[in-house]
Amino acid sequence: MSQLLVRGGRPLDGEVTIQGAKNSVLPILAATVLTGDQVVLRGCPRLRDVDTSIRILRSLGCQAEWEGDALAVDTAALNCCAISDILMREMRSSAIFLGAILARLGQADISYPGGCELGPRPIDLHLSGLRDLGTDIREEGGVLHCTAPHLTGRELVLSLPSVGATENLMLAACGAEGTTVISNAAREPEIVDLQEFLKACGADVAGAGSSSVTIRGGRPLHGCEFRCMPDRIVAATYLCACAAAGGGVYLRNARERHLATVADALRKAGCTVTSDGGGIACRCRRRLRAARPVRTAPYPGFPTDAQAVLMAALLKSRGTTVFEENVFANRYRHVDEMTRMGADIRVAGRVAVVTGVERLSGAAVRCTDLRGGAALCVAALSADGESRIFETSHIDRGYEDIAGDLRALGADAVRVDNE
Repeated sequence: MSQLLVRGGRPLDGEVTIQGAKNSVLPILAATVLTGDQVVLRGCPRLRDVDTSIRILRSLGCQAEWEGDALAVDTAALNCCAISDILMREMRSSAIFLGAILARLGQADISYPGGCELGPRPIDLHLSGLRDLGTDIREEGGVLHCTAPHLTGRELVLSLPSVGATENLMLAACGAEGTTVISNAAREPEIVDLQEFLKACGADVAGAGSSSVTIRGGRPLHGCEFRCMPDRIVAATYLCACAAAGGGVYLRNARERHLATVADALRKAGCTVTSDGGGIACRCRRRLRAARPVRTAPYPGFPTDAQAVLMAALLKSRGTTVFEENVFANRYRHVDEMTRMGADIRVAGRVAVVTGVERLSGAAVRCTDLRGGAALCVAALSADGESRIFETSHIDRGYEDIAGDLRALGADAVRVDNE
């Protein structure tokens, strides 16, 4: 069991290179199944969720080995179409393997995915779209038995722009005959990255980043070498860390166009955020002021994954900020832990009202989920004294070395691994 020790009250001053994006790497790892060849992913982050994806690939008969900061995957020997319940429960992104396995083998057996407990996240849209492409799906004992001897492209209209459903259907459509058009598709940058990976493997995919993605399936795919995009949520976390602690930081490789809404909120709160061709700089020299209402929404709206870290940055701001969570029903689980530090937060349904306080105190707090755990680290930077952050396994799902990164930015943060 590990814990993070963070001592606050120390302005930041430093720079760090932003890791590869978790939410890009995971669907790309599933997409390697389509190639039946070797793929080298450069800049791949070493995360718990990546480790789970590697174990899924190996359980399917594939090979996956680290070569420095690159991950080499060979899916030529894929010989299994079933993912165990244990592996499926470890992360919600495990469902993304369904479309790729169906496209490659014509059948797949999976159970429902797990991950952070953020409220209902059904995969109904995934299954509905796969059925429309020609998949027969029946549930037995909590296991989904899927068969698709002949996938056929068609127009798919999503009732809401689900990232996971968009990605899953893109992968399945690569193995379908004819053209598939996904309307009301999610527009996140990670979907653009998945498109670029598929194109590098020989697929005919266009439109990612817009609400309509077109896939002309049936093309033979091959391996490639690919570098994943930088993680915009990790970058948002460290921007908010600077806002909370004060000082100045530079985030190499971060792309402001991917987190424009976060940068805009920080500017309105009093930070100076600038970008150049190499990354993003943030400076904060005075106490923040309250931000305008923050309403999470699908991209290009304010990202739900950045809601908690921005809230942490504003705990000592002047005035009151209203947060409205419109993506997940249970995404304020970090609030109780922040109040242990002295934060003034009131929650009513999907709305959280944050009134800035003069002082926060270090405390023993518990990670409740991935982004909530990162937010506790951000809050601890602006608290007096030491905070002990427990159950850091949640954080390990999305951050390679959050303590090391914070130290590189000038923070007093260490990880303690207990026996």
